[in-house]
Amino acid sequence: MQRILEPELMDDPAQALAYAQADFSEPHRMFVEAFKERFRGTAGDETVLDLGCGSADITIRFAIAYPEWVIDAVDGAQGMLEHGLRALERAGLSERIRLLYGYIPALILPRDNYDIIISNSLLHHLKDPVSLWQTIRKFGRLGTCVLVMDLRRPPDPVAAWDLVNIHAVGEPAILKRDFYNSLCAAYEPDEVRKQLENAGLGYFGIEVFSDRHTIVYGRLD
Repeated sequence: MQRILEPELMDDPAQALAYAQADFSEPHRMFVEAFKERFRGTAGDETVLDLGCGSADITIRFAIAYPEWVIDAVDGAQGMLEHGLRALERAGLSERIRLLYGYIPALILPRDNYDIIISNSLLHHLKDPVSLWQTIRKFGRLGTCVLVMDLRRPPDPVAAWDLVNIHAVGEPAILKRDFYNSLCAAYEPDEVRKQLENAGLGYFGIEVFSDRHTIVYGRLD
């Protein structure tokens, strides 16, 4: 099916609350494990940029998995960041994680570059996907580890609703609606491959990672 755009920001208070309370433990755990498998030995004193951090669940998972990391996490939805700040306080990670309000590609960040750049479920929100890859190049350096995970667009609306009914059972209606809209707005792997080639990142790996996810990974050269 054709891609159907959705709003770039999840800044409605009800959306932010539903997202913060939802159980994303399975895909978020998978994301951390995907990094561990593809970047073995990356466990030192690293600086990390998390683009589109939402309510910071993945950010916190990485901080726990890698205790020496210092992380700057960015999102364009203030409501999401407010939930994220409370989550940081509960986890006792406020000293190692900075949550920053920002909107790509016009980001102003505390560092010129980062050792590691991660992003989950941001790409499908963007009207211009090139802005994500440009931002990664801008704030990366030679050898920066990059891992991006995003949804993969199903072949038709029926398949999209099937995924919603499998993976959002018991979630509120607003979250089911947003999940469906996000699936319809997501990119197919071939489309992501073209984005990477146009951004000069064609050497990155790209994999179908689950029944609904694609991952992109590599080191900047």
